Amino acid sequence: MFPSSTRCPATTAVFLLVLVLSACRTALPPPAEPAAGVEIHVAHINDHHSNLDAHANFELVIDGTPTRVSAGGFPRLTALFRETSGQPNTIRLHAGDAMTGTLYHTLYKGEADAALMNTVCFDAFELGNHEFDEGDAGLRVFLDHLKRGPCQTTVVAANVQPAIGSPLAPRAGDDYLKPYLLKPVGGTTFAVIGIEVRDKTMNSSRPLPTTAFADEVATAQRMIDEVRAQGVRHIILLTHHGYDADQAMAAQLSDVDVIIGGDSHSLLGGFPAVGITASSGPYPTIVRNRDGDPVCIGQAWEYAKVFARMKVRFDDQARVVDCSGEVILPIGDDFRRQDATGEFVAVDAATRSRILDRLNHQTGVRVVEADPLAAGELARFSSKLDKLKQQRIGSASEALCLVRVPGESTNRSSGIAGCERANTLAHGSDVAQAVAEAYRQASRLADVALLNSGGVRTGVPAGEITFNTANTVLPYTNVLYELRLTGAQLVEAIDDGVANHLDYGRSDGSHPYAAGLRWHLDMSRPRGSRFSQVEVKVKGSELWQPIDPQKTYTLVTSDYLATGSDGYATLARINAAGQSVNTYLLYTQTFVDYLQAHGTLTRPGTGDYSHQSVITRDGTRLP
Repeated sequence: MFPSSTRCPATTAVFLLVLVLSACRTALPPPAEPAAGVEIHVAHINDHHSNLDAHANFELVIDGTPTRVSAGGFPRLTALFRETSGQPNTIRLHAGDAMTGTLYHTLYKGEADAALMNTVCFDAFELGNHEFDEGDAGLRVFLDHLKRGPCQTTVVAANVQPAIGSPLAPRAGDDYLKPYLLKPVGGTTFAVIGIEVRDKTMNSSRPLPTTAFADEVATAQRMIDEVRAQGVRHIILLTHHGYDADQAMAAQLSDVDVIIGGDSHSLLGGFPAVGITASSGPYPTIVRNRDGDPVCIGQAWEYAKVFARMKVRFDDQARVVDCSGEVILPIGDDFRRQDATGEFVAVDAATRSRILDRLNHQTGVRVVEADPLAAGELARFSSKLDKLKQQRIGSASEALCLVRVPGESTNRSSGIAGCERANTLAHGSDVAQAVAEAYRQASRLADVALLNSGGVRTGVPAGEITFNTANTVLPYTNVLYELRLTGAQLVEAIDDGVANHLDYGRSDGSHPYAAGLRWHLDMSRPRGSRFSQVEVKVKGSELWQPIDPQKTYTLVTSDYLATGSDGYATLARINAAGQSVNTYLLYTQTFVDYLQAHGTLTRPGTGDYSHQSVITRDGTRLP
């Protein structure tokens, strides 16, 4: 256990000692007595993933009519954050995964993200797992950019401890990362404690082996106890841990009041009045902690689409007595609807007036002008990208929807026409299937291509596909490996991908998709019996055949999976045994080459989807 004061012990385990020393070095404002009936406002976002531009063809349903608008974008979020500047007792938080996802990251390595974040001046930023995608050194580059701005945002991650002398701790454990922020608000002091998702970061990103990650729940309670020993009685956890995990964690903790989270990209509340109904829960979600007291939980979807604001009222004993709030989808006034030819064109003045009047009577959707300062900052970076981003490499004849796990509650393709029910269908992700086929065709030897659903980041609307589209779909720097393995090992590998999220509670981005391999999946069954009727289409054949457990097949997959990330332990063993070859094919370029060769991207035929039949964890058979 951590000591209950900031006096550091002389001897203890190395990780605990360094973490406590970090807390010792943190400059702490003197705690104040809690004010009677103190009320705070928490403005927050999460998981913007280098999505700085607005979403140009975001589709809403207004008065029963599909209507396309420009939605979200960081300058609009900044404008909403600036609205809170006149609101007393406001805390501004970012719950992680600022990086990786668009060409802004590919070309600027965090500089553009930091510049836009510094137009908000977040009080605290919690590391997301994707902050470690380019290792500790890559994260340091981003944090250095963030520090050069005027805001001096505190970066919190109580359960992350880099080794002394490593990029994130060149001199001391708290050079870059603090366990918590103590912030005076409304006559008292609030603690904002950072919690990073442990297993997912260790298994799905690329931190140094010397960077230690402690248990999320145990660390949270230690930090709560530590700040309470200093007289702080109002506790906010800023987590990158996932909506379900946040609820489970709240029930195990004492004295926690608010959890602002990220990682699961959960839309809370939703916007059913404009056709966006795939909500993961209410905003805010109210659960009970171990003491039986209320805990207010919030998350703000993904990709700079929405802004969330929570109001929390405390009594004079520092207990939560009420929490409420709203999630806002900021949009432009560039309304477009289909004309007689099916093209989306600008509406006339009368229609525009009717739409604005209807939106004025809706909750959550607002026309918001971009903040000029943030727009100017973005223009510095976007002008250099425009030529590359606009290069056409193909087209999509219909939308290719993004799904991680068939049957999941959140529709990750909301706003893409033709994807309204994508998350409810057995076949799952269209775009993951297309990427898998690109892998398979790029390899001269592979019978089967395998990828993890989290490696594909966005769906593809019908219409033109540019270089920017490809880099947004596949934003990482992975290369492709070819592995030789038996049919039994191949089934074991896809079983690994499902077990990673069903049995071990890790990222559902591990869920498998494949080309040249198809199956029936029953997620209500235990590991080892989930997959049935597994069939393979070997290289050079157009016939599907039952997989032979003893036969050797060639698999093409990313280096990420081949080396065991996302729980793919079977592939890691095969790779370690020398049964793999690095093709040095960049996975994004493979997709670009596939698009340029085919010209037009279409959804796979029914028989070519890897998921031929799916029963969900709760026993529901998907259509």
